[in-house]
Amino acid sequence: QVQLVESGGGLVQTGGSLRLSCAASGTIFSINTMGWYRQAPGKERELVAEISSLRVANYADNVKGRFTISRDTFYRSTILQMNSLQPDDTGVYYCKLTNCPRSDLCNNYWGQGTQVTVSS
Repeated sequence: QVQLVESGGGLVQTGGSLRLSCAASGTIFSINTMGWYRQAPGKERELVAEISSLRVANYADNVKGRFTISRDTFYRSTILQMNSLQPDDTGVYYCKLTNCPRSDLCNNYWGQGTQVTVSS
């Protein structure tokens, strides 16, 4: 059973930084993508950043240049470094793992979420 555990959320002032971590346990295949999504109150969950097992990263336009996603060598953790935070970055941040035992078969797993609040 795959489980994801997030940490690192909190309260920060505008312009500040936070670092989110996500650790995966269970059977993790070499073909996978780890990513971060966020959900603001009253809004749908949206992609923030994701990174493949080949370390190809993809960012939402509104975080490019401010956020950096990285992952470890063994495909078991990912970190989201968030700089120059703005009030619009406020929300619950969820870690997602897309785990693929083969290229045409993937399963999605989600963490429990961690709250990020940016005060103005």
